[in-house]
Amino acid sequence: MRESTQILVIGGGPAGATTAGLLAKAGFQVTLVERDRFPRYHIGESILPSCRPIFELLGVWDKIRAHGFQPKGGAYFHWGTEEWEVRFSDQGNDNTNAWQVIRSEFDQILLDHARELGVEVVEGVSVRDVEFDGEQAVAARWFETKNPDVGGRIEFGHLVDASGRGGVLATRHLQSRRFHEVFRNVAAWSYWKGAKPLGKGPDGAIAVCSVPNGWFWAIPLHDGTLSVGLVTGRDLFNDSRQRLGGIQAVYDEALQECPTVLAMLEGAEQVAEMKVEQDYSYVTESFAGPGYLLAGDAACFLDPLLSTGVHLATYSGMLAAASLSSVLRGEVAEKDAWAFYETVYRHSYERLLVLVSVFYESYRGKDYHFYNAQRLTADERDRLNVQAAFDRIITGIADLDDAERAYHVVQEHLQGSGSGDPNPLNNLNRVHEMKQSPLDPANAVGGLYLTMQPTLGLRATPAPE
Repeated sequence: MRESTQILVIGGGPAGATTAGLLAKAGFQVTLVERDRFPRYHIGESILPSCRPIFELLGVWDKIRAHGFQPKGGAYFHWGTEEWEVRFSDQGNDNTNAWQVIRSEFDQILLDHARELGVEVVEGVSVRDVEFDGEQAVAARWFETKNPDVGGRIEFGHLVDASGRGGVLATRHLQSRRFHEVFRNVAAWSYWKGAKPLGKGPDGAIAVCSVPNGWFWAIPLHDGTLSVGLVTGRDLFNDSRQRLGGIQAVYDEALQECPTVLAMLEGAEQVAEMKVEQDYSYVTESFAGPGYLLAGDAACFLDPLLSTGVHLATYSGMLAAASLSSVLRGEVAEKDAWAFYETVYRHSYERLLVLVSVFYESYRGKDYHFYNAQRLTADERDRLNVQAAFDRIITGIADLDDAERAYHVVQEHLQGSGSGDPNPLNNLNRVHEMKQSPLDPANAVGGLYLTMQPTLGLRATPAPE
């Protein structure tokens, strides 16, 4: 481990590898420390098409495409009494834009590619704490994960914390993580061999199927296994676990309520022990501070219903690299670049938080406690400013009346008086494009917008003539 570096990135997952790779590609000195040694297991196997432009920017898309992952043509939903599918080809591109991935292999590709771009990657190293000079982050103390007696100190000019749900800065130093009152859920999952194809929806689709007290995912992977996971409320899970005597029993009982997934598993063999994670929604009070940025799950985390985890990780990684690059080139003041990063990433997260809550609210079985528990409370709605979130969704529509009309389209559908389209997101999608990035002066944030050419960075809007 070197004693100093221009940029230190903590974490080698998609957020860290994306940030580090793009910064190294821009010519900066980057050191990335990762507590594990890759390949390592991780959940979050369903990738969205929105990741492709970022992978192309990194230059890693062809490697992902050539690896042999399961192409993902879209999604199939069996939600309450309704069924529908989402085909990515309906978005105007028949090419494969998304994959179902084994994350140990996928993450290894991204991290190795970052190495090839010039990132100094040090695996098997954990960050013990971050040193500050006043409010400025200046150094990190590290130790070998498997030998805590061996360690040292590394100084840096800037820090990107992409340490995932562990959240080095948010949990150890800033104590700034706040859990939302919604999505206090548990996921319990395993893997199956010999499962039958879904037989519905696009090729390689993820299946999302509701049950009375939660929902299941079923994701086909290229090694011939099927990832099958249950998401349910934390209290419901704990009560069932105590009643039934274990995690496997809770999972098995819920499967009996899910005919679509149960049919896929007829004759299949469960080939892995149960895995569990919980508490799916939190946000850090600030995503940036003097000398540092928080990216990916280190900043915020969202319920897995719409498969947004890798999207948020890579998107924030690109925003972090763009913001930091412009600061280091002297194009933008750190305070302004950090404000841009904070605003754009937070808005992206909040937009998806609202959409996930809207999706849960569309469930017709209102008597089930799980679905009622997924609703944003009045306090959360006030804190998030739900109307403002929907305003931001509607790209290019500045008039508040138009924004309100779009919001009411969703509300009317949830009340059963809309168009009759069974997909609760389709009506919303008809009145906006989910354009995430302020890529031109018209969509500037704080007078700055994102630019990819000739280099990745931020650009100030032209001064009025």
